[in-house]
Amino acid sequence: MKAELHKQSPAPARRRLALMSSPSFIYVLVSPLYVILLAYVIYPLYETFLASMKIEEKFSFANYARFFSLEHTANLEALWTSLYISVLSVITCGIVGVTMAFLLERYEFPGRRILSVLALVPMALPPLIGVLSFTFLYGESGIIPRALKELFQLEQVPFSLKGVGGVLVVHTFTMYTYFYMTASAAIKGLDPSLEEAAASLGASRFTIWRRVILPMLTPAMVASSLLVFMIAMASYTAPLIFGIDRTMTMQIYLSRTNGDLDMAATQSTILSVVSILFLLLMRWYQGARNYQNLSKGISVHRTEITSKLGKYVSMVLSFIGTIVLMLPILVLVLISFSVNSTWTIQVLPPEYTVQHYIDLFTDSKTWRPIANSLQLSAIATIGIIIFGVAAAYVMVRLPIRGKTLLDVLIMLPWALPGTVVAINLIAAFSQPNVFSFGQVLIGSFWIIPLAYFVRHLPLVFRSTSATLMQMDGSVEEAARNLGASWWYSFRRVVFPMAFGGVLAGALLAFVQCIGEFVASILIFTPSTTPLSVAIFQRMYNFEFGTACAYGVLQIIVIIIVLFLSQKLAGDKANTAV
Repeated sequence: MKAELHKQSPAPARRRLALMSSPSFIYVLVSPLYVILLAYVIYPLYETFLASMKIEEKFSFANYARFFSLEHTANLEALWTSLYISVLSVITCGIVGVTMAFLLERYEFPGRRILSVLALVPMALPPLIGVLSFTFLYGESGIIPRALKELFQLEQVPFSLKGVGGVLVVHTFTMYTYFYMTASAAIKGLDPSLEEAAASLGASRFTIWRRVILPMLTPAMVASSLLVFMIAMASYTAPLIFGIDRTMTMQIYLSRTNGDLDMAATQSTILSVVSILFLLLMRWYQGARNYQNLSKGISVHRTEITSKLGKYVSMVLSFIGTIVLMLPILVLVLISFSVNSTWTIQVLPPEYTVQHYIDLFTDSKTWRPIANSLQLSAIATIGIIIFGVAAAYVMVRLPIRGKTLLDVLIMLPWALPGTVVAINLIAAFSQPNVFSFGQVLIGSFWIIPLAYFVRHLPLVFRSTSATLMQMDGSVEEAARNLGASWWYSFRRVVFPMAFGGVLAGALLAFVQCIGEFVASILIFTPSTTPLSVAIFQRMYNFEFGTACAYGVLQIIVIIIVLFLSQKLAGDKANTAV
């Protein structure tokens, strides 16, 4: 009997092996990825569109007619304001970021090294914190305008940041790093023989810059333009503080808080269409011409400034640049020690204390937003790692159809402002459904981690994909040929080799989750108030010291994460060499 059972036992094993060897079995393995993306990306987007088309449970274009009505122009003004602020932000950030990258990568001058390090300082300022620092520095009641007023005995402050100009200054300072980093990497890879050939043919420096250098930087500039445009479209605090109350994010927030969810859905749908159209426009512009460098790829050597006047000028400008880059963080540190509600008309806060930092870790009310952010961000990051790594492995290693669809579905939330992502989730999960397991997620603990997950999944997906593309697939094949199962080879071979890229993406995703504000402010509850919303609330309660202490803590976390990410990237590069 035992022998008979022994003879029959291999049959189920052979059937399982045949099933797993079937080409269709791959689609069974990857189907959970598509289900997740369908449930939490496409379905919320679809529900938002349906909500925008319904009036009293009937399909109608009345909401869109109301949006574009010439009688009530608030929405049209908001759309136009958001559009031109976003486009101007792309232009100003591009000018500052690319110019700075060109100067720091192509010229050697006194102060270049310290400037190249400090150029990345704005990365440590989340958008909300950056707005706060510029308000305290250059606002109508800011330190510098008040100091000039007192120094020269003026009746009014000589200048202050306000309106569109103030928003553009803040956007430029906090977002130029996206252009700077991508342009720096592209400039390092430029072949100087291209410029030499153009110069030998009689081209001027401006012509070389316009016809040779800028076209070669186009892919990097397109990627940066997309990112800056999306972030500027989602900007909420800067327009609010600098007196621009007609933006799309503000209108969505007002519609949501006033209970007009149909109009909020309409505004979100239109904002989604605008963002996706800009994405398609940038993709078309990038694909219209071929910008590949077909030369030998010899890196550019920096040109040293030798004239005395040039050195003195560069030293002065480097000193001014250092002050400008460091002041926003320094002023936050200063005000974080000020006593709440004591700084009114004085140039500097009159009273100081360390109690804010003590309260951060001892007072339960003050600590709660920090704990919430850490918990919510950690849960979202775990989900991002699991599904981001799985999606990257599917994209790079598995021979399946539909990879383009998978890529688009993952990257779609990255092309949408955080406000739209939040409204999509509100429209989808205000009622029980199969994707929420029969629960109402709005107002619950889980809606915020879900928003963070959807919003920042592309970070781990992209970093892991890039790492897997650099790995030799024969290593995994060798493990499989030696008898290792797929799970064993993935766990012991693939994942350890890709760990640096996974961890770098996960750290960045964790930081982005902690700093996420525009999505959080629409879906938080009093019991799940995250750190970014707490900073906003403290500021409007004139508790500037506590708000800045929160901000300094957030900056420290971001600096640590950026350092770890750079360290991982450096170790990875050394290993590859």
